[in-house]
Amino acid sequence: MINALAGPSPHSYRARMRTNLRRALTTAMKNRDRAAITALRSALAAIDNAESVPAEHLPSSAASNEHVAGAAVGLGAAEVERRHLTEADVRSIVEKEAVDRVSAADEYERLGRADLAANLRAEAEVLDRQLHPES
Repeated sequence: MINALAGPSPHSYRARMRTNLRRALTTAMKNRDRAAITALRSALAAIDNAESVPAEHLPSSAASNEHVAGAAVGLGAAEVERRHLTEADVRSIVEKEAVDRVSAADEYERLGRADLAANLRAEAEVLDRQLHPES
């Protein structure tokens, strides 16, 4: 029996946030909203990158491939479980993506490139809406 009072699983926010980002990306693609497409793809890629395991933590294979030195042999020999991000991790990643865009926009404005700054600010607004959907 499932305990209804137990609350969401630790991975549900990450999955929900990723699902929301992917849905927003689909909508942005249908609407041909370049700023949203760029921002959402970047945020999803940043989350995927954060889940990846550094190369030094990959399992070493005793057997090696005769064609490629150091290559793992056998089905699934090089697979490793991805890191599990917390709700705070995912929020932090998306927030950092938005902050980085605002910072870059400020720099572009300083350099007289208001057009590029406007694009980055639009991307930051897309990410901010994902972080604060009720706003």
